[in-house]
Amino acid sequence: MTKTDGFSWGELLGKDPKRVLGLMSGTSADGVDVAVVEIRGVGPEATFRLQHFGTVAYPRSVREAVLAVAQAEAVRLAEVARLNMRLGELFADAAREVVAQAGLSLQEIDLIGSHGQTIGHFPEAVDFLGSRTRATVQIAEPAVIAKKTGVPTVADFRVSDLAVGGEGAPLVPYFDWLALRHLGRNVVALNIGGIANVTVLPKNAALEDVFAFDTGPGNAMIDTLAEIYWGEPMDVGGQHASAGRIDNEWLDRLMREAYFRRLPPKSTGREAFGRAFAQRLAEEAPRRGLYPEDVLATVTAFTARSVAEAINDFVLPKMPVDEILVSGGGARNPFLLHMLHEYLPWVTLRTIDEVGIDPDAKEAMAFAVLANEAVHGLPGNCPGATGAKRPTVLGKICLP
Repeated sequence: MTKTDGFSWGELLGKDPKRVLGLMSGTSADGVDVAVVEIRGVGPEATFRLQHFGTVAYPRSVREAVLAVAQAEAVRLAEVARLNMRLGELFADAAREVVAQAGLSLQEIDLIGSHGQTIGHFPEAVDFLGSRTRATVQIAEPAVIAKKTGVPTVADFRVSDLAVGGEGAPLVPYFDWLALRHLGRNVVALNIGGIANVTVLPKNAALEDVFAFDTGPGNAMIDTLAEIYWGEPMDVGGQHASAGRIDNEWLDRLMREAYFRRLPPKSTGREAFGRAFAQRLAEEAPRRGLYPEDVLATVTAFTARSVAEAINDFVLPKMPVDEILVSGGGARNPFLLHMLHEYLPWVTLRTIDEVGIDPDAKEAMAFAVLANEAVHGLPGNCPGATGAKRPTVLGKICLP
């Protein structure tokens, strides 16, 4: 193995356990989640333990810039290029800050896995310049992260899956399989971030038995409406939604969105269920005689019902469901969880911390694990989740 600028592949690959950082900013663009994860082994035998977790909020101007770029029909290339570099700096700063909170130094970190910040996800293959093309764009330049932290960094995971015919999402199912396959029951791991997705894990599943897909809206529209109406980044604890009434006629119409009829594997993003959609609803609400709380109640029910119908339509025909384990920001919204129980009264619904996984940290942990698989040359996608033609190594490696 060669050694370059103080970095040795032999030392990295030979180290077990490794201390790996997972960096993640989701659809809501709140900030950078940082998970410090101890990982032992690789592949199906890998085990992992969360040592520390923290979130570093984006400056308001940065969040506004990210959302503006992600929701624009057309953007200036120079703005995207500069935002990519700036987010790389912020991800590196967040890594340094949370590592210090954990009582560690960056010299004690072996590897970083960075999901980056999605600004565009276009998973449907369309005719483009003579080819059927899918696309996805994540920014937060990993070369900047690697150089500023001094830690080898794996990033840009999604495009590798696209390159072998997949949708590039969801990518957390590989982690879900490693973490939950030993529970001995039929489990659905439901993550409610900006977009909601499920990983379906039959009892004692092999990886090829796992399937997953995005169910549709998550927190992104709820967050946008909380910002529009109250200037708040989110509906904390579902307090505004719980004070409103659900407009069921409106909800029925929302459930006729074309995405819900697509068969898995499928993925979606803020382009379909984000700020623009939420703003249209806010504009329509006065004509329906609705108060802001009513809009929040209806949109929260929209997230819950779209999850429930996805499970009824696409999961139950393949296996009975013993338990749903909820993670992501939605796990902190009691009103959303109440609505899920209303729509799925027959299933046990728990937050994933009840089986030992921090619901806020799960996605960042997943990208730490995927980075570890990547440097060992092992696949990290789940073809049953993304529709990829084959398992493949995910990510690009930037050296310090």
